[in-house]
Amino acid sequence: MAEVVVLVGHIADQVRKPSLELLTLARRFGTPVAVCAGAADAAVDTLARYGAARVHVIEAEGIEDHPLSWVQVLAGLAAETAPELVLLESSPDGREVAARLAVRLGSGVLTDAVDVRPGPSGPEVTQWAFGAAFTVTSRVTAGVPVVAVKPNAVAPSPEPAEPAVTRGSLRLDEASLRTRVVSRVARADTGRPQLTEAEIVVSGGRGLGGAENFALIERLADALGGAVGASRAAVDAGWYPHQYQVGQTGVTVSPQLYLAAGISGAIQHRAGMQTSKTIVAINKDKDAPIFELADYGVVGDLFQVIPQLLEEIARRREGS
Repeated sequence: MAEVVVLVGHIADQVRKPSLELLTLARRFGTPVAVCAGAADAAVDTLARYGAARVHVIEAEGIEDHPLSWVQVLAGLAAETAPELVLLESSPDGREVAARLAVRLGSGVLTDAVDVRPGPSGPEVTQWAFGAAFTVTSRVTAGVPVVAVKPNAVAPSPEPAEPAVTRGSLRLDEASLRTRVVSRVARADTGRPQLTEAEIVVSGGRGLGGAENFALIERLADALGGAVGASRAAVDAGWYPHQYQVGQTGVTVSPQLYLAAGISGAIQHRAGMQTSKTIVAINKDKDAPIFELADYGVVGDLFQVIPQLLEEIARRREGS
């Protein structure tokens, strides 16, 4: 079977969920090859559990501080193995690596994919365009397809393999060294999943009325095991930190469940969450635009609805 190269990247602690999703997609096409650095035995075991037939570990000093060095790594690997497909996460770093890699390989690149499936003429990539108003199916017609896939595009499923572990040393070239991480700020540990990777997101907006009321959103997110998001209006008002803003000028999320409380549903916000699998809206304005998008809507005061929802969640958990 043809090899499919999956960029896992530098593993600081544990393998991230988007990498497991990419391995799940890769198995549709052939033999997954996970490319990473800093992989301890536990990380290799995790990659193997999700189908990596080969784990290629790069040994290069400072590779974690030079994110574009993965272009050099993948280009070299593609020249050796001629893979059917290269899969990356559609993150800011992933999209840049994907674009530069396609230039080096003389091939095409597709980003923000929500599905990738085998087709008669090669991998067929599904994307959502214009804020998910249109579904587009595309394919790369020349060279090795390079595809960046959005987190939560597919549920990761295990399929254990016994991988061959190969190691390669790398001397970073001039292009890899031009871009360098100059500082890092540790993300505060809230105990919640990362917003872009979460399967459940609970977001609050202007309807909360103040920063102190975001505690209600946090309680609901914790009860559901989800992440907390915020609308631009709430962030601009200083009610919640900017890194949690969902929308066109914030982060794009695509969870299994998106619950919007007190958010009117302006197009700026909708562009960042309307690819969610199931959308639930709580708003006291029955004409709020968010209801046009929601799968389920509750017209009511969120300060009454959310406490009742928390009680129902607790009741069901006690009864299970």
